Amino acid sequence: MDLDQYLEVFIEESKEHLQTCNELLLELEKNPDDVMIVHEIFRSAHTLKGMSATMGFDDLARLTHQMENVLDEIRNQRIKVNTDILDIVFLAVDDLEAMVLSVADGGNGKRDVSLTIEKLENIVAGQIVMIGSADREHPGAPVEMESRADIYDEYEWAVMEQSIDQGFKAYSVKVILNDDCILKAVRVFMVYEIFAELGEVIKSVPPVDVLEEEDFGQEFTATILSKQSAIDIEQRILKVSELESVRVSLVPNKTSKDQEYKATKDLENANQLQVHSTKQVKGKEDEKASSVNTAVAHSKTIRVNIERLDILMNLFEELVIDRGRLEQISKDLKDAELFETVEHMTRISGDMQTIILNMRMVPVETVFNRFPRMVRQLARNLNKHIRLEIIGAETELDRTVIDEIGDPLLHLLRNALDHGIETPEARRDKGKPEEGTVILKAYHSGNHVFIEIEDDGAGINTDVVVTKAVDKGIITEEQAEIMTERQKNELLFASGFSTAKEISDISGRGVGLDVVKNTIESLGGSVSINSRLGYGSIFSVKLPLTLSIISVMLVEVQDEKYAIPLSSIIETYIVQREEVLRSHNQDVIDFRGKIIPLVYLHSILSIPVCREEEDFLSLVIVRNGDKMAGLVVNSFIGQQEIVLKSLGNYLNSVFAVSGATILGDGQVALIIDCNSLVK
Repeated sequence: MDLDQYLEVFIEESKEHLQTCNELLLELEKNPDDVMIVHEIFRSAHTLKGMSATMGFDDLARLTHQMENVLDEIRNQRIKVNTDILDIVFLAVDDLEAMVLSVADGGNGKRDVSLTIEKLENIVAGQIVMIGSADREHPGAPVEMESRADIYDEYEWAVMEQSIDQGFKAYSVKVILNDDCILKAVRVFMVYEIFAELGEVIKSVPPVDVLEEEDFGQEFTATILSKQSAIDIEQRILKVSELESVRVSLVPNKTSKDQEYKATKDLENANQLQVHSTKQVKGKEDEKASSVNTAVAHSKTIRVNIERLDILMNLFEELVIDRGRLEQISKDLKDAELFETVEHMTRISGDMQTIILNMRMVPVETVFNRFPRMVRQLARNLNKHIRLEIIGAETELDRTVIDEIGDPLLHLLRNALDHGIETPEARRDKGKPEEGTVILKAYHSGNHVFIEIEDDGAGINTDVVVTKAVDKGIITEEQAEIMTERQKNELLFASGFSTAKEISDISGRGVGLDVVKNTIESLGGSVSINSRLGYGSIFSVKLPLTLSIISVMLVEVQDEKYAIPLSSIIETYIVQREEVLRSHNQDVIDFRGKIIPLVYLHSILSIPVCREEEDFLSLVIVRNGDKMAGLVVNSFIGQQEIVLKSLGNYLNSVFAVSGATILGDGQVALIIDCNSLVK
């Protein structure tokens, strides 16, 4: 059977199931006792395994199968969920995502996942493997938290329990010497010296006298009582040379050991009951799945390849151009029947335009969904406690915008986590809760979507920002004195600007923010900062709903037509030539009490002057953020919806022009980029 025809469906559905796994694993971390969440994750993993096996992606199926085993242990309450187990399951999901992406990119989906599978198997076998900082530093030396090999007598258990009551922890430390280690007793002595510094040894396997006589293989195990962490113990011992590996295990208390034994017996005795209850659970799952399937069957939606929507959009853009052409012909001919027909066609095509644009609208949650996992991991890497709150994920944006905003938002979030939120200690000293909050919010306003990244961290120290900006020659001290707080904050967007003392691999506030700003402005949007020292910052991103069809004002500059996006225009304005003032070698006007500069488009765009100067200047007042300017044109033509066409790779760097469009009379009009003119 030719499976290629199903490949696209497989990739899309696999991505959806993996996203579901990511979201539910985060939810499980918050509610570790909720078995229903585990059932949901198990169901997604099971479906993914079945699809992968059917499509012949064996590595995918094998890894998913191991992940499924762990989930099965959790849902049957044989394993209790903790952060270390979830880290490994997340690791498995990461590998699965990489393999699915490989398939999507035309690869074979193969990947070396032996280490991840080993860790998953260790969980099922009762060995929970940490992948904390120590493990990342020493990937070859996983640290076991539990070892079933240790057997203690009643006296040793009593000693351990009393010590644990006094704040000590019982560790089982397994040391493996190098094969070529010659003086084994010396290494043992050095390790026991460290044990003596860290705490007290209560058991040794083999016994100490055997160790002293070197009558053992290449490994020995000791149980020690210490207040140090497992990572510290491991790092101290690893400083001894000629050691192959060190494994530090946390010895569980006796009660849990007894319970484990009892649970094993109970499990054997209640096997029949377990099968019965599993069937009951499965029956409920099937019932629920059936109801979901019924709901899906009743849902009148279909999955459409986005490329087909792009083709439809391109065809409709051509129709919009022809519509403009027909409107122009109808005006020229002044034929009533033609005018009526064109008007009807305009209404119909307007409705079609709304429908097609809505079909391309995608909730921003498709971008937001990837952030909770990233925030969790970064917070762990940075040793910070951070809660991510997402508001307005259902807000819709055109797919062309969605595709572009992921990276800028990711950068802003990493900045907020790395430099915005303080460490728990610093927050405690300031009287703040140890857990910082980052709010990611999206909402509609007019023809724009606003996305805000707000943190309750340290805020921006404008004095430091200004000092750095002056040192780097970005501004002068005189300019700094007259700048507002907002203008000082926006210095962060200057190219190459950074206040970070050390540039980390996570982010550097200022490093790359200019790229963020340029990307957002290239989408026709803008970004601004509001910050209060000690209380946090808000990065606000303003984006247009769509980039394909925009409303513009057509103007004439000399004998050429240009389009100015309505989103940048405040109003049109006519001023007498003698009202134009001169300041700092720049023509300016007093626009309702505010002095704004004039920009002569014919001069900026090098358009030949073929008209006589008039006593009045026609101005289009535009803005970029809180800055304004008056664009000098010869006349206003009117408002029109146009199809935005790219200038292509050869002309993509033309100053002050963001694209072109074809007008109803067949002429090409360039679209003015107001953001580059008003700075």
